[in-house]
Amino acid sequence: MTSRTPSLSVVVPIFNEESVLPLLARRLRPVLDGLDEPYEVVAVDDGSTDATPVVLAGLRRSWPQLRVVRLRRNSGHQAALTAGLFRARGGYVASIDADLQDPPEVLVEMLTLARERALDIVYGVRSDRSTDSTFKRSTAGLYYRLVRRLVGNTVPAQAGDFRLLSRATVEALRELPERRLVLRLVVPWLGFPSAEVPYVREQRAAGSTKYSLSRMVRLATDSITSFSAVPLRVATWLGVGGMLLCALMVVFAFVAYLRDSTVAGWASLYVAILFLGAVQLLCLGLLGEYVGRIYAAVQGRPAYFVSSDTADLPEPVASADPVPSVEPMAIAEPVDAVERVPSAEPVNEPLEESFGAPAARTGGGATSATHDGAAPPRRGRAGTRTGG
Repeated sequence: MTSRTPSLSVVVPIFNEESVLPLLARRLRPVLDGLDEPYEVVAVDDGSTDATPVVLAGLRRSWPQLRVVRLRRNSGHQAALTAGLFRARGGYVASIDADLQDPPEVLVEMLTLARERALDIVYGVRSDRSTDSTFKRSTAGLYYRLVRRLVGNTVPAQAGDFRLLSRATVEALRELPERRLVLRLVVPWLGFPSAEVPYVREQRAAGSTKYSLSRMVRLATDSITSFSAVPLRVATWLGVGGMLLCALMVVFAFVAYLRDSTVAGWASLYVAILFLGAVQLLCLGLLGEYVGRIYAAVQGRPAYFVSSDTADLPEPVASADPVPSVEPMAIAEPVDAVERVPSAEPVNEPLEESFGAPAARTGGGATSATHDGAAPPRRGRAGTRTGG
């Protein structure tokens, strides 16, 4: 890592991307080197189980600006992205996925726009998603329409996690008390000056997507429940509608009873029971989502745990002579010339206890008296050992 403070940090959350990492480095590094200013690439390994750590270690040998932050377990895309943002040191912090669907060349345009117009946020907006499947495009469009309707039009349409943030924006995110941030919604909510840069979404360079249908549904659920109480209001209105329907069914049942045709209404009663049961379960499920988020907030557990960060490791010291020659220690005078302690009668006085203290050395700096066969030194009157 460079000793200078980087002007740009690029955060890349990674999970089982061993096949695409060499392609990412081959394409991202020339773009950042062309800036001709200090930078760092913060690769956040989100508990990968394949050869991703080995590939990252190999890339670091030839790419000193690459910094690897490894999480103890798989914590999710948003948690890994948050960990990288909070550990980045650059004046501007960009985030990009490792699959190369977001072109790294756009980072230069985003950084230039932020500096020219004094912006804190620059979003990368997908102007063309023809490379995605029809299902992915339709579900993404539904997600953004729903989020913009619930949260507001501050959320850019077709803007994922490809963005550039200023240092002030990152520090504002750090001050939020939330443990699990949905950055696609939190960043626009801050209200900092922003702009958009359109780009064409490309095909995945290698590997397979890690965003399964269940992960997409979970992201949508977290986005809605963390930013809006509208689902609870929907549950309330469903309850009101269910009550009105029940009132109508009571009137219908009373009329049918008066006409002595109660047996003929079993189908309507069956449908009403199913409908009311479904409404109740839906309301309980929505309420449970919010109670679960409150429970997680009360627990206060961190969203991720950092196992290691290569920025914390000491930098190797360059040396012209990696194996310096060590001269043998000069002896002032021969051992035979050292004045020995004359033998004496044993002293009955108890010696002082010294737990773990070094052995006493003889005068002249030669060897210890216990190593050359001479008797131990005599104790003086003051309780100190007398030299030979």
